[in-house]
Amino acid sequence: MTSAKDRPAVPPDTIVLPDLTPFEGAALEPDGDYDALEFADLDLGGQVAENARFRDCRFERCRLDGLAMPRVRISDCLVTDTQATGIDASESTWRDSILSGGRIGALTAPGAVWTGIRVRGGKLNFVDLTTARLTDVVFESCTIGELDLGDAQLHSVRFVECTIDDLSVEGARLTRVDLSRATLHLVRGIASLRGATVGRDQLLELAPLLAEHLGIAIAED
Repeated sequence: MTSAKDRPAVPPDTIVLPDLTPFEGAALEPDGDYDALEFADLDLGGQVAENARFRDCRFERCRLDGLAMPRVRISDCLVTDTQATGIDASESTWRDSILSGGRIGALTAPGAVWTGIRVRGGKLNFVDLTTARLTDVVFESCTIGELDLGDAQLHSVRFVECTIDDLSVEGARLTRVDLSRATLHLVRGIASLRGATVGRDQLLELAPLLAEHLGIAIAED
């Protein structure tokens, strides 16, 4: 019998936020502390929020081009319809939050820790989650150009109705990772798929890579 502690937590489908106060600061600040604020229709491009903390906040229709927020801590936040050419979120910590819609050119987040995160809709051209730790995360209806999970640790992660052009799991450790409902065009690091669930059709598509990894020759019909 599966115990409660063995059952995966479910990332939030919706987030109920308290009454929010519009952000009226001149700019985000390093080491800033932001609680129950609404960031709507703002251009935060090029700003620096290193080591900042955001709790119970909503970002809506914001421009985040070149936003630098390494080691930021984000919890119980909603990020919707944002646009960015690139975001630096290296070594950041995300908990119980939703990223919905929008388009991001490059999300650079090596060493990040994501717990209870739902990424829903939108397009991400490049996502760097190398050496990251993802627990109870759902990618849902996303279009991802390149997703690099090299040397990452994934536990209870699902990809639902997603399209991923280039997926790298080289050196990653996977536990209860469900890829069966994703469209995968290219997979790198086939040896690191141990712990993942794939669909029957996906397995047939991956067969040549598995054969190559195992040193199995395929005879011509």
